[in-house]
Amino acid sequence: MAVFTEVSEHEARELLRRLQLGELVALRGIEGGIENTNYFLTSEQGEFVLTLFERLTAEQLPFYLHLMKHLAHGGIPVPDPRADTSGDILHSVCGKPAAVVNKLRGKSQLAPQAVHCAAVGGMLARMHLAGRDFERRQPNLRGLPWWNETVPVVLPHIGPSQAALLRSELAYQNHVAASAAYAALPRGPVHADLFRDNVMFEGEELTGFFDFYFAGVDTFLFDLAVCLNDWCIDLPTGRHDAERATQMLHAYQAVRPLTAAERELLPAMLRAGALRFWISRLWDFYLPREASMLKPHDPTHFERVLQGRIAQPVHAG
Repeated sequence: MAVFTEVSEHEARELLRRLQLGELVALRGIEGGIENTNYFLTSEQGEFVLTLFERLTAEQLPFYLHLMKHLAHGGIPVPDPRADTSGDILHSVCGKPAAVVNKLRGKSQLAPQAVHCAAVGGMLARMHLAGRDFERRQPNLRGLPWWNETVPVVLPHIGPSQAALLRSELAYQNHVAASAAYAALPRGPVHADLFRDNVMFEGEELTGFFDFYFAGVDTFLFDLAVCLNDWCIDLPTGRHDAERATQMLHAYQAVRPLTAAERELLPAMLRAGALRFWISRLWDFYLPREASMLKPHDPTHFERVLQGRIAQPVHAG
C-alpha cells in the first residue's frame, strides 16, 4: 500500500466515469504495505479504494477479484470490486492493472483484545466455508516453492546464526509438506495475509476483511496460523498470548472444527507462517523497491516469532 505509481486527478476522474461512480471529490495516497499502489478515492457516490497492481499480472488478478466478489455475495464482509459498463472488474490505470472496491467502514484494531481475536477466528472459519465452492484455482504464490526460491537470495545478507535457522526451518517445512498428515489437510481459497491491519472493526464488531492480494488455494490451517501469529502475539517481544489464541481457536472451531490432521500439524503450521513472513520481510528489507511512502517492516520480529514457535509449540487443545 505504498505509492509506486502516481495517479493524477485527471486519470482518477476518467476511471470514475468508466465505472459510473460520479465526479471526483478527493484522491489521497495510502501509506503502509509494500506490494501495491493504493489510493482512497472519494466520489459523489461514496468512498472507494483504488489499487494499482505492481507485481501481480493481469492473468493472475481475476482469481483475487472474483474471490472477493464470491465471498461478498456469500455474506462475508469483504470489498466488492466495481465493474465498468462492460461488466469488467479488472481495469487499467497508468498502464497498470487496477481495481476499485468499496471502502469498508470502521478502522483497524491494532491493539486487539481477546474479543477481537474471537471475532476474527469465527469470521475466518465462515470465510473458509464460503470459499469452498469457488471454482477458480490459483496456488498461494508465497507458498513453499517461493520460500525455496527466495531463501538463497536473502542468505548472503544475514549472519551465520540467522542463516542456520533459516536453512534448518526450510528443511523442516519441506519435510512436513511431504508427509501424509499434510496431504490430508483441508484446502481451499485462503487470505494468507490476514494481519490486524487487514481487518476492520467498529468497537467490538468486525466490519470487514480486506487486501486479498496474497490469497490463493492453500491449507485452511496455514491461514489460521498466519492469524494466530499476528493477532495473538505480543508485538514488542514476539511472545505468544495464550488467552487471545484460545479465544481465536475456540471461535474458529465453533464454526469449522479442526480435523485430526489439522490438530496434529498446528505447531508446524505456526512455524510455517512465521517462516513465510520472516523470508518476505528479509527480502523486502534487503532488496527493496523504490516507492513514495515505502517503509519496509522489521524482519527480526518474525525471526523471534519463529524461535518462539519452535521452543514452545502451541497445540489446538
